[in-house]
Amino acid sequence: MASSREIECTAAAWLARRDAGHWSERDQAQLDAWLDVATAHRVAFIRLDASWQHSGRLKALGAGLRADGVPARDSWTSPQSGNVDAPAPAPAPAPALPTSIARHSHRHAAGRRRTPSRTLFGGLAIAASMILVTLALGWRHYTAVEQASYRTAIGEVQEVPLVDGSSATLSSDSQILVTLSRGERHVDLQRGEAFFVVAKDPSRPFVVSANGRRATAVGTRFAVRREDGAVRVVVTEGVVRLEPESHPGGSRQPTTLLPAGSVALAGDSGVVVHSESVLQAREYLSWRNGFLSFHDTPLASAVAEFNRYNTRKIVIGDTAIGSIRVGGNFRWANTDAFVRLLKQGFPIRAERAHGEIVLYRR
Repeated sequence: MASSREIECTAAAWLARRDAGHWSERDQAQLDAWLDVATAHRVAFIRLDASWQHSGRLKALGAGLRADGVPARDSWTSPQSGNVDAPAPAPAPAPALPTSIARHSHRHAAGRRRTPSRTLFGGLAIAASMILVTLALGWRHYTAVEQASYRTAIGEVQEVPLVDGSSATLSSDSQILVTLSRGERHVDLQRGEAFFVVAKDPSRPFVVSANGRRATAVGTRFAVRREDGAVRVVVTEGVVRLEPESHPGGSRQPTTLLPAGSVALAGDSGVVVHSESVLQAREYLSWRNGFLSFHDTPLASAVAEFNRYNTRKIVIGDTAIGSIRVGGNFRWANTDAFVRLLKQGFPIRAERAHGEIVLYRR
């Protein structure tokens, strides 16, 4: 796969060729084919095309036209001011084009006599493409290359591929905002929970922000969840650095390193880390396979977990039963089976009313 810099240069060469004024249907077909190869090609071309349009003042000045408007495509070589008798500058070497483009260009150039106007345009086109590449590289450094938002409804779990090769699996009723830039891959977990498989890229850390905390990794597998002002991080592979969001002028904040098997809960009172086996840590993420796993869990917490995945809610009508401990693996889509097991194994009765299931002590 071509590097980002090579893609930018090829996109700039395409734009310079397109604005030469001899654009054919075959040229367009070849450009479309190149754009379809990868999302990175389309992103680079669209960004450079926007820079090209905004650099109209530079093009006007370079063509010797009035600077208060963008000249028409065929008027680039029509001198309107300045020394019209000055010799044309020597042509600059053309930027490298893909092999198929270069062959097409050479066939049309064969047997055709180069005129001073074409020589002038050649120099201007190459200069413009160099400006575009410079703008693109600066843009890549300071702004987002790609930004996208993903969300799931209640009862929906979705895996989404990210442009950098990573992936995110969103739990029920979750939302993330992904911003991929030259220096960082950033995910804002705005609601719910997500599991990340991070592609290795040491030059661009992968950062997930939620509730004032940052979980940073380079290449690993981990999940981040928002819950009641706190953040839960589960690491199943690699190492994750957990720290508070930094603020300009603020003091250095403590950092917690989480190896595989760690389950950390970070809130106002600090960070609590449980070191477990990787297998145990994965049980916290069994929702990806349609299950909820409970181990000596208070019934109130188990009910709250079921309610995250279902529109028909379970309500504890008697606070005395909220502390009953439950355990086992349950399909989060099968609320009726969970309630049935509660009735069989505990002194609990259930009443259905107004689309809810209300639990009482029997």
